[in-house]
Amino acid sequence: MDYKMIVLDLDGTLTNSKKEMTPRTRDALLKAEQQGVRIVLASGRPTYGITALAEELDLKTYQGFILAFNGGRITDCATGKVVFDQPLNPEVVPPLYEAVKKHGMEMLTYQDEKIAATKKANKYVLHEAFINKMPVEEYSDFIHQVRYPINKCLVVGDPAPLHQLELQLAETFKGQMDVYRSAGFFLECVPPGIDKAHSLERLFELTGIRREEVIACGDGYNDQSMIRFAGLGVAMANAPKDIQDSANYITYSNEEDGVAHVVEKFILK
Repeated sequence: MDYKMIVLDLDGTLTNSKKEMTPRTRDALLKAEQQGVRIVLASGRPTYGITALAEELDLKTYQGFILAFNGGRITDCATGKVVFDQPLNPEVVPPLYEAVKKHGMEMLTYQDEKIAATKKANKYVLHEAFINKMPVEEYSDFIHQVRYPINKCLVVGDPAPLHQLELQLAETFKGQMDVYRSAGFFLECVPPGIDKAHSLERLFELTGIRREEVIACGDGYNDQSMIRFAGLGVAMANAPKDIQDSANYITYSNEEDGVAHVVEKFILK
């Protein structure tokens, strides 16, 4: 198969533990672009938190795309235009906030180039700031300080209690909001129907590329839909077993240039 598009999750996939792309991986992807392959960066991160990697890969020149907020906003890097944008219904935010605080957890969203959080001095909030290279502003009155529209809220907490909250929120907000974990301590709260696979379908309409011509690489539960959907679904060696079971191929870990291995094996001539 001549693959025409490769879709990459960022954290735990494209980047290593330092949240950096290695020279080998960058070089392989640039060579793929020079062969006409289009790169899509698909992440739960906000657009601002993806831009630096998009620039490293010169997605503007090679007509790549950014899928931010797990696909809630799609940006065409060649034109800089947002070609799809689905914000969260503001009415779900107050009851979500109340449920989160009742369980002793924190939540955040994104305001321009800042992270707005219910508590700044929280290790998981600070980790999200590190991932995105964005400063944190504490909102003491979160409900009234948030400026809409927003594309998602992120709930953070220790994995076991966060999983229990996930089950509760999924039931409470069924049909109004989708929830799923992108990491053990991160719970994504997005508009219903927003996931990476649905976003890829929208890209196919724009580009004329078929799913059989697409490779998708990921390591998290928010990647599972696109791994199953793509022509070649790839799981990282560092992905949980059930994510690996969804894949057609398992590559090396994000610390071992797993993405570069996929590009060299399946794309580069």
